[in-house]
Amino acid sequence: MTKSEENTVKILVALKRVSDPDHANKVKVGAGGSTVDTSGLEWKVNPFDEYALEAALRLTEDGKSKTREGEVVVVTLGNKDTETTLRSALATGADRAIRIEAEDEALDGGVVAEALAKVCQEEKPDLVILGKQAVDGDSNQVGQRLAELLDFPMATFAATIVEEASGKLLVGREVDGGVLSLRLTPPCLITVDLRIVAPESVYSKKTERSFRYAEGVRFAPLPAIMKAKKKPLDVKPLAALTAAKPQSTYGKFELPKSRKAGVLVKSAAELVEKLKTEARVL
Repeated sequence: MTKSEENTVKILVALKRVSDPDHANKVKVGAGGSTVDTSGLEWKVNPFDEYALEAALRLTEDGKSKTREGEVVVVTLGNKDTETTLRSALATGADRAIRIEAEDEALDGGVVAEALAKVCQEEKPDLVILGKQAVDGDSNQVGQRLAELLDFPMATFAATIVEEASGKLLVGREVDGGVLSLRLTPPCLITVDLRIVAPESVYSKKTERSFRYAEGVRFAPLPAIMKAKKKPLDVKPLAALTAAKPQSTYGKFELPKSRKAGVLVKSAAELVEKLKTEARVL
């Protein structure tokens, strides 16, 4: 991986705060269907973005000794409430955080990509890592649009990343029927999938290949949580980064129609009959 002026690897990780999908039943639609009432929702870091942060931490350390030899910068777009997301990432091991002041109504994939591109031009990271998509919108477009704006080589749906002695990154992409290997020369961009946090999925060139990480993402101990409160967190207004406006809008929100409760059948014959006469799928 190429080195920055400080002779350390710099990785930028984009994070998004999303509503917890396990509590989707708390969603309420405002009068007339013009808005979604989020007051009863619980918030968390987009799971795929958590995987991206874990990959970045692994690539900037010796896995066995946990000696850090690089910088991880996390960035999110949102109001002040999203700083909880950034502080959590700082406690886990990120070094600095950037919050782009914005409200959800002013954002879509294009606006987010434009803003992140400006931050990347200022920060000049060796590598940008994002989750493959956000679990709320599932649009899967920010990573691709950002790579295009930066003119970075890109690998999507990464399941493995290995830093080679040359500094290049060997990336295993999940594709239909198997894994496709790509070799990227930094600066570059990678979006990650679930398998990136398996015990042998990510190795920096400092980490011996015999080392096995714990399954999943790491959690911050209490001392790290306290130290995170003092780590740098910069705030930038969205307007200072891009004048782009959302190109997609929502016309109306509706809750799904209620369905009848399921019933137990006593035999396959009864099931077939109900599929024919009630469900009308046969």
